[in-house]
Amino acid sequence: MEIGTPLKEGATRLLLLGSGELGKEVAIEAQRLGVEVIAVDRYPNAPAMQVAHRSHVINMLDRGELERVIRLEQPTFIVPEIEAIDTIFLLELEQEGFTVIPTARATNLTMNREGIRTLAAEDLGLPTADYAFAASLEEFRAALETIGFPCVVKPIMSSSGKGQSVVRDESEAESAWRYALEGARGASDRVIVEEFIPFDYEITLLTVRYAGGTRCCPPIGHVQIKGDYHESWQPMAMAPELLAEAQRQAQVITGALGGHGIFGVEFFIKEEIVYFSEVSPRPHDTGMVTMVSQNLSEFELHIRAILGLPVPEIVILSPAASHVILAEEPGESVSFTGIEAALAVPETKLRLFGKPDTRIGRRMGVAVALGRDTDQARRRAERAAHAVRLKAEEYQENLG
Repeated sequence: MEIGTPLKEGATRLLLLGSGELGKEVAIEAQRLGVEVIAVDRYPNAPAMQVAHRSHVINMLDRGELERVIRLEQPTFIVPEIEAIDTIFLLELEQEGFTVIPTARATNLTMNREGIRTLAAEDLGLPTADYAFAASLEEFRAALETIGFPCVVKPIMSSSGKGQSVVRDESEAESAWRYALEGARGASDRVIVEEFIPFDYEITLLTVRYAGGTRCCPPIGHVQIKGDYHESWQPMAMAPELLAEAQRQAQVITGALGGHGIFGVEFFIKEEIVYFSEVSPRPHDTGMVTMVSQNLSEFELHIRAILGLPVPEIVILSPAASHVILAEEPGESVSFTGIEAALAVPETKLRLFGKPDTRIGRRMGVAVALGRDTDQARRRAERAAHAVRLKAEEYQENLG
């Protein structure tokens, strides 16, 4: 691999499609190896834009806008970091010769729950919850009857838990259907109805495909609230045979998707069964704990894999945990207090993302902490996160 000089003719250019907090860390790791970074998102001053060499604000679902930026920048690597992208156009760009990470097919398949669930359960034979798809309220009611109650309803295209709900009886059907459509990305009108598995715990298995093979990070335990990550810890204690099965499934699904980069593979563990849940072909929010827990963070692993560089054995440096810092009100010009109290918690660090505005429940930062064990690390991370307070000015009406 030959890496050029940023802002020169021979630069190695990485174009981020999505510039949130995960993209910001990817940009930082890329720049550490002399890569020129271009950040793209739908709003200005997104976190990765604040550290990139330059940026563009576009609707990434707009093929014309996406093409304009890519033709202008001529990136060495196109790195999708969110789901809200015209992935069909990425397939065409890849055929033209552009490199999409990990592949355009992987990006296209995983942004659609129908595509990835069909691949995992029907083509690869991985254990999953029972499921059915629906494109109308009538089909939805039939799917509920087939799957049974309680069940989980999700748009086939969404992110961060948007549109996801648990339906416990027929009386909740219509509201769940409307909520799923409201939370869908784009114009999608299809939903997935999944069997509700009362799992013992759930994990993320970060899996990196690189030039020398495939490696799995130690398992990450996590808690989700309303379908979105709230806290995570590493390592997650689990029986060796269950970990081996999760690693097997992770290698099967990522092998089928192909390409190089890191994948966040999610599993439910119920007694002696490992159920495949979802996979993201990019750094995972639960993996922010790796910024302090591992010898190589998920972001450094992603960049190494993208650039074709070696990936050594991945080892835990210390039990660690992460905990989100959430906004409680909408507004702009956000400021933070309580930072002194947060950083007084032993072996704790903060990552404040720098998002320009907020809404209720928006993730604005994360606390990461070490401990003698994961229980202590979780307590420390939670204490630090809860010490931080946010203040935002009310949105001002634009009279221009």
